[in-house]
Amino acid sequence: MTKLTNRKPADIECWLTDMDGVLVHENQAVPGAAELIQRWVDTSKRFLVLTNNSIYTPRDLAARLRASGLEVPEENLWTSALATAQFLKAQMPHGRAFVIGEAGLTTALHEAGFILTDQSPDYVVLGETRTYSFEAITRAIRLIGEGARFIATNPDATGPSAEGPLPATGAIAALITKATNREPYIVGKPNPMMFRSAMNRIEAHSETTAMIGDRMDTDIVAGMEAGLHTVLVFTGITQPEDIDAFPFRPDQAVGSVADLISEI
Repeated sequence: MTKLTNRKPADIECWLTDMDGVLVHENQAVPGAAELIQRWVDTSKRFLVLTNNSIYTPRDLAARLRASGLEVPEENLWTSALATAQFLKAQMPHGRAFVIGEAGLTTALHEAGFILTDQSPDYVVLGETRTYSFEAITRAIRLIGEGARFIATNPDATGPSAEGPLPATGAIAALITKATNREPYIVGKPNPMMFRSAMNRIEAHSETTAMIGDRMDTDIVAGMEAGLHTVLVFTGITQPEDIDAFPFRPDQAVGSVADLISEI
């Protein structure tokens, strides 16, 4: 375990944590994850589980986590879809959007007051889906060419599957960018906005909030830029030997979330 700042887990009042690679791995709870969540509950810590995955609603995600052995209430889940909907509502209340995505994104935008349409939308919003449609991508390209603003929920180029990696939002965004010469504004990690919107939800302050993640290039860099105490775990993507490849460091590095329980 390494620590690079004077802030300690015992001083943290609010916790943000990534989901995949931190709490769950291949649909199984990481050892210590259930105990950490219970520790937060027992000590009245405010916390949110964050994910760039925009496919699922919080209710869907809560059910999936329950099946993995983790009890996380819907209100403790924050997705890139929710952050995107909140951002767009602030930008243009009651706007119009053409959406490529699934229930997690469409539901969030509906609840934010948006009209979903392919007729003169204010925005083209690209999220995750299991079945990207060539027809929908073509329509998105044409709408952006006609002046619609281009938004993406997250930059992840691939997603996991049992058979191997699948093209994800970032890959499809690159295709659309190539065809339109328009870069999307990306709301999800590593945009610190994802963290700021989450912190607003639980009324957290950066000086007493921590972010736990398994990726230096998304979780840790975004947490750092948002002014949070950052904790890197080695149960996901980044491994100890990878840290030196980055020009920044996590405030704390541990083997897994199990190592944090006794410190809270």
